[in-house]
Amino acid sequence: MPFSDLNKWIQDYPLLGDIINMKPVTWINTSHKQMSEIKSLPVNIHDMYDAEALWHRFAPYLAKAFPELEKTNGIIESALREIPAMAKLLNEKKSFPDSGRMFLKCDNELPVAGSIKARGGIYEVLHYAEQLAIEKKLLSPEDNYEVLASDRFKDFFSQYSIGVGSTGNLGLSIGIISAKLGFNVSVYMSADAKEWKKNLLRSKGATVLEFEGDFEEAISKGRTATHANPKGYFVDDENSKHLFLGYSVAAFRLKKQLEELNVAVDSTHPLFVYSPCGVGGSPGGVAFGLKEVFGDNVHCFFVEPTHSPAVLTGMLTGKMEKISVHDLGIDNRTEADGLAVGRCSAFATPISKLLISGIYTMEDDELFRLLYWLGISEDILIEPSATAGLIGPHRISQTDYLRNHQIDPASITHIVWATGGILVPDDEMKGFFQKGKALAEQKVRMEG
Repeated sequence: MPFSDLNKWIQDYPLLGDIINMKPVTWINTSHKQMSEIKSLPVNIHDMYDAEALWHRFAPYLAKAFPELEKTNGIIESALREIPAMAKLLNEKKSFPDSGRMFLKCDNELPVAGSIKARGGIYEVLHYAEQLAIEKKLLSPEDNYEVLASDRFKDFFSQYSIGVGSTGNLGLSIGIISAKLGFNVSVYMSADAKEWKKNLLRSKGATVLEFEGDFEEAISKGRTATHANPKGYFVDDENSKHLFLGYSVAAFRLKKQLEELNVAVDSTHPLFVYSPCGVGGSPGGVAFGLKEVFGDNVHCFFVEPTHSPAVLTGMLTGKMEKISVHDLGIDNRTEADGLAVGRCSAFATPISKLLISGIYTMEDDELFRLLYWLGISEDILIEPSATAGLIGPHRISQTDYLRNHQIDPASITHIVWATGGILVPDDEMKGFFQKGKALAEQKVRMEG
């Protein structure tokens, strides 16, 4: 991009100056629409019902293939936990008044793949496997899908290959379920992917291919290599309807959980949801599902690292996936595993721009401090990137959003989407915690 064009962009979008300088920003989305104003989207609630039905068809198989799913009869879901001690600590640390109730959506504990990617990644592979088996007349939707765990089906799927580009968690979900079904699966990983994730994938039977560049290079190389195989299927994180729908089903599950907790969601009891954001598929799918289920009573916000604001950059400029953070001189280097993405999803971002209320960015050090505070207040440890939503109530309270929407802060139910963590090795997690502790103590000294 010519430098003169960049200067004009900064004039047109003043916030872009701070984004380019990698300063934390909060952007309220003026393109957000009321649900009644949206005439059509590439997906709808009927697609969500179909996706939920597929999950139920595969439940007998999943319960048989993964012992950890026996007690849930093959349903992959996470708990919703109130975190009052963390809310109190944040109110003290950030000096803002009590603001409703705060819950953690514990996708950091999702079985099988250990992150939110278990929703989208596993769903897309199951969708593809079902399609293949039905086309070859080996399976009918009326069958008991437990049969898919047999050697007969593993031999059948071994004729086919699956590829995915990933910084980590999506690769884990695709690799684990694909290998379990019998597919030949290759995960194309960027240089910033954690070594333990690569080792775990290899132990599950996946092939891991590493690249010196970032996510954009990994996904590009993976897409090209997989498409060269006539029996290859590429799970495209930048442009996947099936990943998106797999994530969306979480809204049905969350509605039930809130009802069981007697938490009302209506015009006088709004729901605010804060989701860490990489390429935008998982938070976009969740936001779409929530909007279909709760309508205008839910307000969705994405969170990105200051060094990887791919979705914010795409939405703010209107260039969507046609612009990369590298075009703005931003390095895309972050400790927020899974969020180190330079370009946003071509499928999810235009949908999300109509649905989400805003995006804020934050520095890596803050992620580690939040990890430490959550650990000492609630005895919950999650990945650094998964802590991003914890600061959401504070960041939104610093804007005019609540006043403009005439929302009483005390009436809000806040849900922080914790996206990963349970599979992180103990020594790695201890390192995260100690780093967070050191940064928190350093901040106290500086402020003192």
